[in-house]
Amino acid sequence: MFKKELDPEDFYKTPEGYLVFTAKYHLKRGYCCQSGCKHCPYGYDKRTHSIKGT
Repeated sequence: MFKKELDPEDFYKTPEGYLVFTAKYHLKRGYCCQSGCKHCPYGYDKRTHSIKGT
C-alpha cells in the first residue's frame, strides 16, 4: 500500500500531543471517514450518523 506524505498544513498537534487533521487534508483525501473529525468539511454529524445535504 502506498502512503502519501503529509504536508505541514494537513495537520497540527494539540498541546496534549494528538495529531489533528485539517479540513484541507480531509478534502485532499476525498471522502468522509464518518469518525466525527473536528475539522470535517463534509458536515458529518456523529450524533445522527448523517452527512449534511444527503
